[in-house]
Amino acid sequence: VTNGGKTTLAGKLKKMLPNCDIISQDDFFKPESEVETDERGFKLYDVLDALYMDEMVKSIHNWIKSPTSSSVGTEKPQNTCDNLKYTEDIYILIVEGFLLYNYEPLNELWNRRYFLTLPYEECKRRRSTRVYQPADTPGYFDGHVWPMYLKYKNELEENASNVVYLDGTKSQEELLCCVYSDIMQELKRLRE
Repeated sequence: VTNGGKTTLAGKLKKMLPNCDIISQDDFFKPESEVETDERGFKLYDVLDALYMDEMVKSIHNWIKSPTSSSVGTEKPQNTCDNLKYTEDIYILIVEGFLLYNYEPLNELWNRRYFLTLPYEECKRRRSTRVYQPADTPGYFDGHVWPMYLKYKNELEENASNVVYLDGTKSQEELLCCVYSDIMQELKRLRE
């Protein structure tokens, strides 16, 4: 969901996990001139056609082929607990975005899937505090953003499996703890 805390959560996880990098779907938006406009004058940013998804997939595949030559920093994670011992040869890529699980070429790549949800009022409140370029036009949230979120969420619920739904109204610390613990379990499972 828009303004659900995806980027914040990804950034906090990157600081805690070994050899971790992030690819953000927001970096693949087409320029405004290439984004379609509907009959109401709304720019259709909340659809897959507003993104260079092939480029995103290529970036992910390039990272998978050579994670050590990516932009992963050499700094040690802030968390130095025993959970991280023996992880120096593990590389983690967090891919964050709002339309990741609705794009079929990406679905074969995920080890874990997390989906942040927000109720309508909270999402609208958070969205109203953000400044976008171009700026949201009056009625854009109700006329485009929220309906597209519901559409893609319904598609996800019908088609995707192994998705962990997270309540975006929980504190950042709670969400971080939940996802971090889950990733540690996945790393342990992959080591066995």
